[in-house]
Amino acid sequence: MAMETRRRLLYVMACVSVPLLVLGGLTGCGKDADQPEDPNAAAVMPVSGTERASVDPMETAASLFREPTVNLQNIIKGAKTWKVDFEDWWGKVAPDFTLSDIDGNVHTLRDYRGKNVVVVVWASWVATCKLYTPQLKELRDAYPAGDLVILAISNEPPALLKDFATEHGINYTVLSGGANLAAPFSEVQYAPATFFIDTRGRFKLISTGPVPTGDAKAIIQAK
Repeated sequence: MAMETRRRLLYVMACVSVPLLVLGGLTGCGKDADQPEDPNAAAVMPVSGTERASVDPMETAASLFREPTVNLQNIIKGAKTWKVDFEDWWGKVAPDFTLSDIDGNVHTLRDYRGKNVVVVVWASWVATCKLYTPQLKELRDAYPAGDLVILAISNEPPALLKDFATEHGINYTVLSGGANLAAPFSEVQYAPATFFIDTRGRFKLISTGPVPTGDAKAIIQAK
């Protein structure tokens, strides 16, 4: 009988002590949560609203597709098939002209402000000009029509130029005439001569000799 009573007493004590231990553990956890942080612990500072605003995700994404800026002098140093010319004209506004293309359409240089313009003075009978034709075609294909205009000027008759353009699949504008153009267009001595004109209508660079497509793109891109 005494043994039975003792067992019951131990059972009751166990039932009471276990919940108390569990409750004590939970209380202890709560106290730890309320205790101040270790002053020596490293703190992680939240990003402020100003710092978040300084990072534009749209601008970051656009920068991934933006071509890097190219230095014009580095392009000139690497030139192999062409050389610079008319340097006194660089940075000046290109003189205006109006000429008709081989289909009878009229083109005025100033109408292309806001676009990059490449003016080429050439002749179909010059061997280097013939070699330049595929490169100009490739350059034309490299840009949307709204970003780049190529105007190739020759003094040869429109019919002859049209036959040449058809035979070689020219995809840029061929103009006939140019005998009365103003300087520096009228002062070209060796063809082809290429006049790179920026979106403000100013000469960026003028060269003599065929300009490879890669060089031409770099010149257009250069600041």
